[in-house]
Amino acid sequence: MKIIDLFAGCGGLSLGFIQAGFSVEKAVEYDPVIANTYKRNHPEVDVIVDDIKNIDTSDMFVGTMADVIIGGPPCQGFSMAGARIRQGFIDDPRNYLFKHYFNVVKTVMPKVFVMENVKGISTMQGGKIFEEIKRIFQDPESLNGKPYRIYHKVINAADFGVPQRRERMIIIGTLIDEADIDVLWEKTIKDIKKEYPNYFDEVTVRDAIGNLAMISEDGVIDNLSPETAYEKFLASDTRTITNHTRSRHSKVAIERMRQIKNGENYTALNEQINSIHSGSYGRLCWNEQASTITTRFDTPAGGRFIHPDEDRTLTPREAARIQSFPDSYVFYGDKRSISRQIGNAVPPKVSYFLARLVRNLLGVENSENIGEGFI
Repeated sequence: MKIIDLFAGCGGLSLGFIQAGFSVEKAVEYDPVIANTYKRNHPEVDVIVDDIKNIDTSDMFVGTMADVIIGGPPCQGFSMAGARIRQGFIDDPRNYLFKHYFNVVKTVMPKVFVMENVKGISTMQGGKIFEEIKRIFQDPESLNGKPYRIYHKVINAADFGVPQRRERMIIIGTLIDEADIDVLWEKTIKDIKKEYPNYFDEVTVRDAIGNLAMISEDGVIDNLSPETAYEKFLASDTRTITNHTRSRHSKVAIERMRQIKNGENYTALNEQINSIHSGSYGRLCWNEQASTITTRFDTPAGGRFIHPDEDRTLTPREAARIQSFPDSYVFYGDKRSISRQIGNAVPPKVSYFLARLVRNLLGVENSENIGEGFI
């Protein structure tokens, strides 16, 4: 089963589909540093490093066959006047990322597409933008007479055994008329539980990062034995693990962190903190789930990202664990880029579930090899 990933990032969404037996024919990522992480973790994939606008207008996908298209076009351009939505949404230059995603779907006409986006997309402009996105994919005139059936659902990564409360909107479009996705959703849960009984269990911060050794200057540490079901699920058979390096904090920031107890944030400090984030200087609790891992997990003011015991923010490896990346996955680039890669990624455990759902949607019989990508 062939797929195309149009906003590949470091590969979180692709990874789950690969683990479920799909073959990524092409992946598109415009940032060369981020694309390098994707390439080095998925050397078998043809990674196109370019703006999707150029790819769409070059007719690169004309004649391309794919069963599924995946990707989450960023929604920054969706903030437009409500009165103009119906007439100008698809052609508004601020929405070009979505437009070119739509154009590639229209060109390839996969049996299924999966779009991931922020939860808030459903309420932008009073819900009019979301309604217009659904309408476009269901318009026969825009899709050569082959409209998609649209299914959408707000999910929380925590419900898929990921140790963070991360809510996202999942939009699935399909040309398969007879499919009941609600029924297939429940079937997919049962299928996965048969193979991985603990897959959907609640996972805490301790369950995820409790066995990680002390940080090192180069981020390389000994690979210690996994202690929990979640750690075993993500474990690697390599001698070492990478990306476990700390951020350098100022003396002021360190002193602030020392005053913060588990579950507290900047409100525990006797000073004014200028931060737009309500969880600024928040310290994690071992026995709870983390809040959403963002691109600022390395910054104390960025949210609730302070280690439960130590006066520092999460390392990239700790953040990757909380995002459900396997320990064998290596992130390349400078500190800022790696934070963006991990924070923007779709948790692979969520992606794997979606891939299994799509397998059921396509009517592909489960094989004995499903899930072999997990270690």
